[in-house]
Amino acid sequence: MSSTSSIGERLKYQRKSKGYSQEELAQRTNVTVRTIQRIEGEEVSPHLNTVKLLAAALEVEVSDLLPLQDPKEETLKKKWLLLMHATPLLGIFLPLFNVLVPLFLWIHKREDNPIYNEHGIKVVNFQITTLLFAVLSFISLLTIEKWGFFIFISVVPICVGIMIFNIIYVLQKDKCFYPFSIPFLRLKKRKALGLILLIGLLVISSCSQPRPETIERLDGSLITKDSITHKIHQLMADAEIYGMAISIFNDNQPVYQRVFGYKDYPNKEVLTDSTNIYGASFSKAVFGILVMKLVEDGVIDLDTPLESYLPQRIYEYAPQTRWHDDFSDLKEDSLYPKITARMCLDHTTGFKNYRWFEDDQKLKVNWEPGTKFGYSGEGLIYLQVVLEKLTGKGLEQLAQEHIFQPLGMENSAYEWKDRFNKGFALGHNEKGESLKKDKDNEPRGAGTLETTAEDYTKFLSAVLNQRLISKASYDQIFSPHIRIRSKKQFDEGDSTITDKYDNINLGYGLGWGYFETAYGKAVFKEGHGSGFVHHSVLFPESGKGIMIMTNFERGNSIFKELLEVTLQDVYTPWEWENYIPYNK
Repeated sequence: MSSTSSIGERLKYQRKSKGYSQEELAQRTNVTVRTIQRIEGEEVSPHLNTVKLLAAALEVEVSDLLPLQDPKEETLKKKWLLLMHATPLLGIFLPLFNVLVPLFLWIHKREDNPIYNEHGIKVVNFQITTLLFAVLSFISLLTIEKWGFFIFISVVPICVGIMIFNIIYVLQKDKCFYPFSIPFLRLKKRKALGLILLIGLLVISSCSQPRPETIERLDGSLITKDSITHKIHQLMADAEIYGMAISIFNDNQPVYQRVFGYKDYPNKEVLTDSTNIYGASFSKAVFGILVMKLVEDGVIDLDTPLESYLPQRIYEYAPQTRWHDDFSDLKEDSLYPKITARMCLDHTTGFKNYRWFEDDQKLKVNWEPGTKFGYSGEGLIYLQVVLEKLTGKGLEQLAQEHIFQPLGMENSAYEWKDRFNKGFALGHNEKGESLKKDKDNEPRGAGTLETTAEDYTKFLSAVLNQRLISKASYDQIFSPHIRIRSKKQFDEGDSTITDKYDNINLGYGLGWGYFETAYGKAVFKEGHGSGFVHHSVLFPESGKGIMIMTNFERGNSIFKELLEVTLQDVYTPWEWENYIPYNK
C-alpha cells in the first residue's frame, strides 16, 4: 500500500487480505457494518477508538490503517522546537518540570523528525546538568565560605540566560547551543547511564506527585477523577442537593463509582453504594431487557397483538391487585386490541402515563396505537399483566430468574423486601425535607424497582457488554422504533411539534430512549418519583456511559452540566427532559 493511501483504501486492503467480508469484520468487532461501509467509502473520518478496534480484529498495527501525516511542515517544526526549548522555564516555578516537560516532548516527537530528536537530547541533557549544578551550588553554599554564596546565586541566572539565548537562536537558525552539558543521552544509543538516570528521575517524580487517574470522554479528551469529584461537590453545594450516586463507564466497564451526601438529610445519615434506593422509571429499562429475554424464549412476539395471547378479553379478568391489573375501563374501547409488545415498549400504545392523568381517571386509548409517541407506564403494565398470565409467574419471580440473580443484583427487586430495612434512602422534596418511604407497592415493571447504586451499575455494565440477551435483541432495543418530535416529554409541550431534535434523530427504542451523536448512537433512561430523580445514558459503540441517582427532587437541575463535564455529552436533549439547570 502507498503511504499516501486513504484510511478507506487501507481498511479495504487489510480486510480483503485477511479474507473477511464487511459482515465478518463487523462480527469480530463492536463496529457496525454500516460504519465499515462508510469508512471504506470515504464518507466519514473514524474515531481513533474505532480504528483501534478494527486494527485489533485485523491483527495489524493502527499505523497500518492510519495514513501518515507529513512531519516536515515548517510551521509545525517551529512550534515543537519552540516548546522543547521554552518549556524548561517552568522549572523556575515547578521543581523538576524543567526536565520532565522537555523529556515528554522529546519522547513524543523524536521519531517524527531527526531535528526533534537532536534538539530534544540536547535540551534534556542540559536540564539534567542544570539540576546537578543546582544541587552542587547548594552544597557549596553550605561548605565554601564567601565564594559558595556567589556560586549559589549565579547558577539560575546563567542557566536561564542560556535557555533564552537558545529560544532566540532556534527561531532564527533552527540550531541550538548548550555548553557545559553532560551527555546523559546520546544520539547513538550506546550508553546506559542516561537511561538509568532518567528512570531514577521518573521514579522520584512519581513518588513525589502520583499521576492522576483519568477518564476518557466522548471526544477523546481526558478528565481526572479528582476533577470530577471536585465538580460534583461544587454542583451539589450550589444546587443544594445533598444525596447522589454516580457511576461512569469507559470501555464497557465502570471506572468511577462514588456516592455523596446523605440517605436521610435532616438526620445526616450517610448514603452508601449499598443503600437501597427507589429506582422509579429505571424499572422500565430492566423490564425492557426482561421482555426481550422472553421474546427470545418464544413466550411472546413483539408484533402480535397482546389480546390474541389470552383465552378471554383482558377486561374480563378479575383484578388480583389494588388497581394496576384492572382493565374493566377497556370494555367499550375498540383500539386497545391492536396494541403489541413493541408498542408498549416504545410508548406508542395511546395510553396516558397513568390512568389518573385522564379527566375521568379511566384508562383509555387516545389515538391509533403505533402511530405516535406518548410516554406511558400503563402500556408497560398492560404488557406485564399479559406476560404474567402467559407464564403463570409474577413479575418479581421473572425478574429474579432472568435479570437479578444472573447478574448478582442481590439488593434489587420489584417489591419491598425485609432486608431492605437495614438501610434505605429517603426521597426529599424541594425544601430538602425527607418524605415517607413507600414500602407497600405491588410489583410493576413501569416503576417499583428497588435497587442500589452498586446493583444498578452491574445492570448497566451487563447492558454495555450485551449480556443476558443476544446481540440481535440489543440491536432491537438500541434502534429508533418511533421518531419523537414533541417539544417536551411531559406537561406543556408534550403535544407541541418541533424540529429542534431532528439533528440527533430523537426517538424511542424498546424500553429506552434513543438519539444519535457524532460518536455513535446513545440510549437513555430516566427515573422520577417520590423525591428521587435519576438519569442514565449509554453510548454502546464507544463503551461509555453514566448513571446518576439522586434522592432530591431538584436533582435533575445539575444533570446537564454533569453530562457535559464528565463525558462531553452535549447531545442529550436536556430541555426535552426538563433538566433545567439550577442557575437558569
